[in-house]
Amino acid sequence: MAVAATTQTSAAGARPAFVPPALESLTDTGIPFLWLLDLALRIFYFRGYLTGNQLADAMRLPFVGVVEDIVEHLKKEKLLEVKTARHRIGVSGFVYALTGAGIQRAREALERTQYAGPAPVPLQVYNQAMRHQARHRTVVTERDMRQALRHLVLKEEVFHRIGPAVNSGQSIFLYGPPGNGKTTISQAIGNYLLRDTIYIPYSIYIDGQVVVLFDPGHHKPVKENTAKNGPRGHTAALQTKRDDRWVRIHRPFIMVGGELTLQDLDLIFDPVNKFYQAPVQVKANGGMLLVDDFGRQQVPPKDLLNRWIVPLESRVDHLTLHTGHKIVVPFDVLVVFSTNLPPKDLVDEAFLRRLRHKVHIGDPGFDEFREIFRRVAKAKGVAYSERGLAYLLQEWYVKRNRPLRATHPRDLCNHILDIARYRGVDPALTPELIDAAARVYFVDM
Repeated sequence: MAVAATTQTSAAGARPAFVPPALESLTDTGIPFLWLLDLALRIFYFRGYLTGNQLADAMRLPFVGVVEDIVEHLKKEKLLEVKTARHRIGVSGFVYALTGAGIQRAREALERTQYAGPAPVPLQVYNQAMRHQARHRTVVTERDMRQALRHLVLKEEVFHRIGPAVNSGQSIFLYGPPGNGKTTISQAIGNYLLRDTIYIPYSIYIDGQVVVLFDPGHHKPVKENTAKNGPRGHTAALQTKRDDRWVRIHRPFIMVGGELTLQDLDLIFDPVNKFYQAPVQVKANGGMLLVDDFGRQQVPPKDLLNRWIVPLESRVDHLTLHTGHKIVVPFDVLVVFSTNLPPKDLVDEAFLRRLRHKVHIGDPGFDEFREIFRRVAKAKGVAYSERGLAYLLQEWYVKRNRPLRATHPRDLCNHILDIARYRGVDPALTPELIDAAARVYFVDM
C-alpha cells in the first residue's frame, strides 16, 4: 500500500498535508485476509448483532470491495448468518450474527488476541507516513514565538534561544531554579505546535501482533469539515476520500513526570488481552514530549538518558516485542527535558553535547518581576500599586536575601484574595495584606 499526499491543507492552513489514500480492495489493507476474518469474528462476538455497515464502521474499512468480501467468506464457511434482510437497503444493511460454529471460531481467535478495534495499519506504512509528515513540520519565526509566549514575561536572551530550539525538532534541555516557568514555557510551545495536524493510525500491525497507538487521553482528534448534501440532510466529507483506519489529530503534546520508568519507553504488552500499547514516545511521534521534573523519576537519570541517546541522534527508535523480535520506528519527537536540579548532578558533559539546545531559565530581574506582578494582579482583580510592590520587595526580598521567582506574584495574589475575602476588605497591595500573605506563603529554609 503506497503513501500519498494530496493538496488538502493542514489545520494551520499553510501547506499541503499528508492524507492516507482510500482503500479499494482487501489487498490495499496490507493485512492478511485470515487475520481480518478473525478481527471480524471478535467484533461480532463482543457486539452480537451487526449490519454490514456497522461492521465496516467498527473495522474502519469500506464495505464495498473489502468488508463485503469478509462477510461473504464468513457466510460461505457457515460462521455467519443473516438474521434480518432488508432488500431495499441492500446487503450492507442486512443484520448478521455468528452461528454456533462462528462462536467457536471467535473463541479460538480470542485466544490469540482480544483486540476488536479498528483494523490496524502495517508497520512499514506507518513508518513511511510518519517520515513524510516529519518533513512538513511548522517552522516557527520570531513573530510566531512572540505570539505563542505573549502571556509570559521573559528576558530577551532567553526568548531568542527558545525559537531556534523549537525549529530543531529534536531536543531541548531547560534548567534553572524552581518556580520560573520552565513547565509553562514548555506548555506554551506544545500548545503552539497543536495548531498543526497529522494523521496517525488507530493501531499498527506487526507480524500478527497489534500495537494500539491512538490514545484519547493524549491525542486530540480534529473534526473533519462536513457540508449538507441534498434535501434529506445527508452529510458528505469535504476532504479527499481517505483510509478511515487513520485519525486526524493535532500534533501531540505529551507530558510525563516522576512516574516515568524505563518500561514506559518500550512496547507495553497486556498478557490478558494479548495486544500492545505504544510507548509514550511513539504516541508523541510528530509532536512534543515533555519530561518534567527530570531527575526525579523512579529510575536513575543517567539510565533514562542512555535510553534516549540513539533515538536522539539517529531519529529512529528500536522497540522489542515480547517474542524478542525487534522493530524500528521513526523518532520524530521534540523532546524537552525540564529540571530544577543542577545539570552536573544529572548528566555528564558527553550527554549534554548530544542535547541540541540548552536553555537556562533563571530568576527574573526586578523589571521582569514588576511586570509579572502587574499582569497577575490585573488578571486576578488585586489592586496594584508601585508603593505596595516596593514594600513587598524591600521587606520580604531585599532584607531577607530571598531570590525572586516568577511564580511568586501569582501565589501571593492568591493568598491576598483569600485573606481579603475572609476579612471582608478589597484585595490590594497594602502592607497589611502583603505581610499576612507573605507570612503564610514563605518558609525560611
